[in-house]
Amino acid sequence: MNNDLNQDSSRVSDPRPDLVVGLDAGGTRTRAVLAGAGDGRPLGEGAAGPGNALTVPVPQLTDHLTEAIAQAVPERVRGNVVAVAGGFAGAAETSPDEPGRLNALSALTAALRRLGIATDSVGVSSDIEAAFASAPGTPADGLALVAGTGAVAMRISDRRCATTVGGDGWLLGDDGSGFWIGRGAVRAALRMADGRGAPTVLAYAVGRALGMPVEVLPYGSAGAGGVPSANGTAVEAARERRPAAPEWSPPQRAAYRMHLLPRVMADPPVRLARLAPLVAEAARDKDAVAEAILEEAADHLMDTIRALEPGPGERIVATGGLLGPDGPLTVPLSDRLQPLGLHLDWVADGCRGAVALARIGHARSSGTT
Repeated sequence: MNNDLNQDSSRVSDPRPDLVVGLDAGGTRTRAVLAGAGDGRPLGEGAAGPGNALTVPVPQLTDHLTEAIAQAVPERVRGNVVAVAGGFAGAAETSPDEPGRLNALSALTAALRRLGIATDSVGVSSDIEAAFASAPGTPADGLALVAGTGAVAMRISDRRCATTVGGDGWLLGDDGSGFWIGRGAVRAALRMADGRGAPTVLAYAVGRALGMPVEVLPYGSAGAGGVPSANGTAVEAARERRPAAPEWSPPQRAAYRMHLLPRVMADPPVRLARLAPLVAEAARDKDAVAEAILEEAADHLMDTIRALEPGPGERIVATGGLLGPDGPLTVPLSDRLQPLGLHLDWVADGCRGAVALARIGHARSSGTT
């Protein structure tokens, strides 16, 4: 939480200014930002637990929203709040009875009531719609692309989702996502172990990340230098060990598979996304298998965008760790977009957009637009 912003909020005093609250409620955490209704200047912020409106039970979601908003909005200025808007994972306004939207609205209304915040403007949108609104100028129309643990693209019209491509979850979709990349790392490791795949540093890196015994890892037991330091990364350790390592014997290969599969199966499948950084690191080291995984991931994201039939120069607002300033798919995807006259406009999250949507909601409810 940013304490400086909360210190700014202590300067709020009469004449009582109008304030708004924007919420970015994602699968990992919920963030709340207090801002001025007039200029959108942030004044305070808070954070709490997950905010997915489909997977977090409404009572727990209410608690998380209450905690985040209470941190962001000092009690003495809660009467100044004139509008609240939240972007929720698992929620959209595709229909009035959409389950995620109903859950989010119910939890948000209860949280505001609990905190004594009464306002005529309470808005609920998807986290992707809020992220799209976070782009400079608060755009109303264009394309949104999310590439993090999952992957999905949307065409946004009048600040609402008009068309969705992808985002079908780990079992049926999310091609090109962090999950997809992490799964690719495990598949590459298994294929190397059984002789179907090319040698790759990912076999060592994945095994080490999953806590497998070092004696079953390729390049990880005998040979000069001993066991790699725990302070180095798995990829660095594999690279350092590889030149002096003995042949990976058939019994070691069988033992590797025997240890790897139970470790992977013990966790929810989506947890494979945590292995995606290993692929990015190996690709930076010019591991051909890792490079191929990232290139194919970029192809999948490009297919997702093409399905939305973008026009030349149309704005694509992107969010998610795979597409950030240091994201491993930023350059390969940008290279694919350039011939079509398209470029990525990256935003960190949906907080700024949620504040903007709250300000728009206030303007509409007060009749100033």
